[in-house]
Order: sequence, then structure tokens, then C-alpha cells
Amino acid sequence: MTPWLTLALLGAYHGINPGMGWLFAVALGLQEKSGRAVRRALLPIAVGHALSIGLTVALLGLGLTSLPAGVLRAITAIALVAFGVLKLVRPRHPRWVGMRVGFRDLTWWSFLMATAHGAGLMLLPVFLLGADNPAPCHGGGCHNAAGLSLTSLPGYLAAILVHTAAMLAASAAVALVVYHKLGVAILRTAWLNLDRVWAVALIGAGLIAILL
Repeated sequence: MTPWLTLALLGAYHGINPGMGWLFAVALGLQEKSGRAVRRALLPIAVGHALSIGLTVALLGLGLTSLPAGVLRAITAIALVAFGVLKLVRPRHPRWVGMRVGFRDLTWWSFLMATAHGAGLMLLPVFLLGADNPAPCHGGGCHNAAGLSLTSLPGYLAAILVHTAAMLAASAAVALVVYHKLGVAILRTAWLNLDRVWAVALIGAGLIAILL
């Protein structure tokens, strides 16, 4: 599986997690009795998610300038496992905004949620694997079979875009299906169930990072 496909699949996984925003979008739609409100909420939610991922990737880039990739991978693995265990023990969520929100509020809320859930942290093993196995250079730039190298600035930006696009597509699909077909019944169960799955996934990502 290529790093790009992995990033897209993780984006889709983040998108179906209600803690990443589709649940909030559905709640807004139900309050306003409008499917348009659901769709309107999805873009700022995606932007906030992308900003959180971008912050994590930027910190990774700074770390790679001073620490070997192997050391960073070990630190990331420990952080993932610890964060996953913490989410299992204390599954809390930021509750900063109310239901009357604009684009900026939704963006900020999404940024906080993605950061609090460790969304960017989960992607770090993919980037670190790319740092351990840099793509060979051909001509004027470095490329691999999937496209841009994950170790370059354009590659980082492209990766954030691929991940966020997949996240937006998945969250939009789930939000619209829930709003138009399932209604409020799903809201009573989806958050808690998938939150535990998310915590286990964080731990799993940490263990994979150790094995790699």
C-alpha cells in the first residue's frame, strides 16, 4: 500500500469519526431543519482539520532537522500508545462552541477537536516511514511511483490535501446519510462506540510504528 493511499484511507477513517465534525454538522442541520446547513458546515470543519494536520506535520518537519527519523518514530509510537490509552480512560471532548456558529467558529472548533483527538499524531508514522526511505531523485526533483516525496514541502502540502479531501468526502457522505435517512436515532450511539474504536486505532498505530 502506498503512503498516499494510506493517507487517503486514514482521511476517510477520520471522516467517519463523529468526533471530527459530521455529528456537529448533522446537529446544526437538525436545529435549522435544513440539509443546506449540514453541507455549509462541512467545509470549515475540513479546513480546521487540515490546519491541525498541518501543525503536526510542521512540528515533524522541525523535528527531522534535529533528530534522526528513528528517534522521532520511537517518540511518536510512545505518544500514540499513551494518547490512545488516555482516550480510553478519559474520553472527553472539547465543548468550546454552542450551536450558533459561523465559518470561523466552526474552523476553530474543528481544529481543536482534531488536535485533541490526535488526528495529526496518527499520520506521523506514514511521514516517518517516508523519511526512513526517501524517494530517489530523478532529474530536477525527487519523485516516487506514487508522486511527490513525503519528505519535501510540496509533498507535505499534497499529503495534507489528499488526506483532507478524503476526510471531507467521507464526513459529507456520512452526515448527509444520517441527516436524510437515519435522523436523531444514530446520534445516541455513534459517538461513544466510534470514540472507543478511535482510541484503539491510536494504540494500534503506535504499535505499527514500533514494528516498522
